[in-house]
Amino acid sequence: MKVTYYAALASLMALSALTYYGSSKSHAVSGASPLTSQIANKPNPCASKNPCASKNPCAAATKQSLIYSDQAGIALKGQDVVSYFTQGRAVSGSGQYTFKWQGMNWHFSSATNRDLFAANPSQYAPQYGGYCAKAMAEGNIAPTDPKAWYIHQGKLYLNYDKGVQQTWLQNLQQNITLANPNYPKVLTVAQ
Repeated sequence: MKVTYYAALASLMALSALTYYGSSKSHAVSGASPLTSQIANKPNPCASKNPCASKNPCAAATKQSLIYSDQAGIALKGQDVVSYFTQGRAVSGSGQYTFKWQGMNWHFSSATNRDLFAANPSQYAPQYGGYCAKAMAEGNIAPTDPKAWYIHQGKLYLNYDKGVQQTWLQNLQQNITLANPNYPKVLTVAQ
């Protein structure tokens, strides 16, 4: 039954993507295709109540890139990772200021931030490719919220949301120690 459900969901998602990208009508205003809207209220079988707490049943069947990104290859939903260090907050980047690193396009809010990143990407790039640090500590992957960030010993860590981040912070050093050997081996790397 589960296999049938996942297969049906995968088919719907593929059809949704085809409908969304193949249609002459723009769905960009609503952010979703009509088909996606129909299944939006269904429970996500790929995430538990806490998506970091259990194995992701979709992870093995899905190829994940080394860097958390969208289908267009934009890293971290276009967030300016340098701004976490220089402004102490999440700031959206712009397609006007980009730099390609690790096969992804990184967006920045200014030419200065882009140039800082280009000079030393590993200084600013988030740990675990921008995937959830708590999930990585448990040997899983989960997306991240740009506002659930933390800098520890000069390194940027992102989490699924602020609630997950609070749990992660309770055992910060232990979680980092657990997560470090998991990245990137928990990913089935996209070629």
